[in-house]
Amino acid sequence: MSIKFFDMFSGIGGFRSGLEAIDGFECIGYCEIDKYAKKAYEAIYNTEGELYFEDARTIDPSDLPDMDLIVGGFPCQAFSISGQRNGFEDARGTLFFEIARIAEVKRPKCLLLENVPGLLNHDGGRTFRVILNTLDELGYDVTWQVLNSKDYGVPQARKRVYIIGYNREKCTGEVLSFTQTSEQTPLQLKGGCQGKRLYSSDGVGVTLTSGTGGFGGKTGIYLIEDFGLKIKVKTKTGFQLAYPGDSIDISYATLNSRRGRVGKEIAHTLTTSSTQAYYFVDLNTDPKLTEIARCITARYNAGIGRRKAERSGIFIEEIDENAPFAVLIVDKVGDIHVGRIRRLTPRECWRLQGFTDEQFDKALAAGISDNQLYKMAGNAVSVPVISAIGRVIKNVDERNNRNE
Repeated sequence: MSIKFFDMFSGIGGFRSGLEAIDGFECIGYCEIDKYAKKAYEAIYNTEGELYFEDARTIDPSDLPDMDLIVGGFPCQAFSISGQRNGFEDARGTLFFEIARIAEVKRPKCLLLENVPGLLNHDGGRTFRVILNTLDELGYDVTWQVLNSKDYGVPQARKRVYIIGYNREKCTGEVLSFTQTSEQTPLQLKGGCQGKRLYSSDGVGVTLTSGTGGFGGKTGIYLIEDFGLKIKVKTKTGFQLAYPGDSIDISYATLNSRRGRVGKEIAHTLTTSSTQAYYFVDLNTDPKLTEIARCITARYNAGIGRRKAERSGIFIEEIDENAPFAVLIVDKVGDIHVGRIRRLTPRECWRLQGFTDEQFDKALAAGISDNQLYKMAGNAVSVPVISAIGRVIKNVDERNNRNE
């Protein structure tokens, strides 16, 4: 018997993709107020016969069929450190109570929620205490854990808090106890305050956001401060040296992100080849080469980062040092990197969240713009993390069914 779930604040279906990837789960309906996300969702998944609701606040629980699980990444802007952190004073922050309102009536066995780690310490922890107290009063035993997407098969450092509520009248839960982490660790070449540190590409980066683009993101303008990098731009007449403290325009061929090309080269892959090596690189001041992208957000296409080390692009290291528009980077340990810098394509942002190219192509074929594709990726949950948690829920359900 499958676990029937209701997909609230569904976005492009990160929860759905993660659960359906491990079988044993069936979606009975979804709720999404953004018309573009809804369009992409319906292009990606077979939603025939499923209930749809535009606004969670207008859902009458009596209109819903019985369900075993409610999933939802209730809007996080009200709790994120990148916002004003107004919490429940922000209308978006109150949407958690729409989940609670439906759970109170439908009494599903489990709830699976996701939010930014800032939820845990917002308002001195009082906001999270309200959430725990609310779920407790509804009869749910709650367990939670902060998990990083980089530990689940995608090259993105994305920390999120995942919350499971078990209906104590219907099932005996299980504490989240994921211990796997990436074997890679940050390798710091130069210390200092935030934004001044230099990391080696042999280690894991600090964190990737989804807000590059605009003039800065498209042309790769960087203020190179004195932290150990020397940068040269290769031209037909030789190298132009950029000294520490100078601004330099690192240009590259026009990017057609819909086709995933840079000039005549296919440039949407994140893997290495015999002739090229790919690294993530900051698309703001103090660029660092990293093997793990920084946390993608819905602002990826909004322009250059407001904070240092906020967004990642791609640094393509050309084995051929005579390649046009080459950038030469010498790090503190003397390693030389020659290549070019470009921003992530929408396809790559979707890949960094664990979505398949087939899913991306379906959304693209539905006529979704690049700007919306970036935004959707930034708002999504990482699919492999949901699959891992889904296995826990599935095991709990099977164990409880055996014990009935």
